[in-house]
Amino acid sequence: MIDVLLGFGIGLMLGLLGGGGSILTVPALVYIIGQTPQAAVTTSLAIVGANSAMGAYFHGQQGTLNGRVALLFGGAGIGVAYLAAGLSDHFPPSLLMTIFAGLMLTVGILMVATPQPSQTKADEPSLMGILLSGAGVGLLTGILGVGGGFLIVPALVMLVGLPIQQAVGTSLVVIAMNSIAGFLGHLSGVSIDLTVLLLFLMAGLAGTFTGSKLSHRLPANQLKRGFAIFIIGLAIFLLADHLPNLL
Repeated sequence: MIDVLLGFGIGLMLGLLGGGGSILTVPALVYIIGQTPQAAVTTSLAIVGANSAMGAYFHGQQGTLNGRVALLFGGAGIGVAYLAAGLSDHFPPSLLMTIFAGLMLTVGILMVATPQPSQTKADEPSLMGILLSGAGVGLLTGILGVGGGFLIVPALVMLVGLPIQQAVGTSLVVIAMNSIAGFLGHLSGVSIDLTVLLLFLMAGLAGTFTGSKLSHRLPANQLKRGFAIFIIGLAIFLLADHLPNLL
């Protein structure tokens, strides 16, 4: 039963906010389900990847997905993330997470303070803006080792100029691309509990469907503010966890 509840909650978060899947799935699989960290990472990538792909499909059906932006943004991000991955070895893990938390806190505050862009044909994002934003997120992903919806959705809203509902749907395509690539990279040598995986996937599908419907119906400013509060809260948690290690 706990597998179903957790899977639904993770899918709901992805469908509603376009992120938060990995940061919730790995701890749940390790501390509640009892998997090893290695198995949890691989299983999480499969769960988040599949739920994100389905969430992207649901958002596409509702017209809250920009396929051009998703492919260009995701493609630029994957390439830069791969090239920047080795840079993280030169910094202590606690320093990296503290930097990431500070970035999230700043982004959350900016999202609250920045007005929501209108969705018009004149607002069609430029190719250079999409590629530079995707590369920037990819750089942070490669260095910090994290790069889900916390970075993608704010970048799509504030840098690319997408409305928040469209940013959520577009983010799910990027997350699915990254998760599938990561899953294939982690697959060798790790055994996966198929029962746990299937339970999470089935419950997550229902959660993702529910979240995508709620995302479409909630007012843009309310959804944007809710996402900002979510990442500010997570940033404060990460700062409290990692900052003392640097002092």
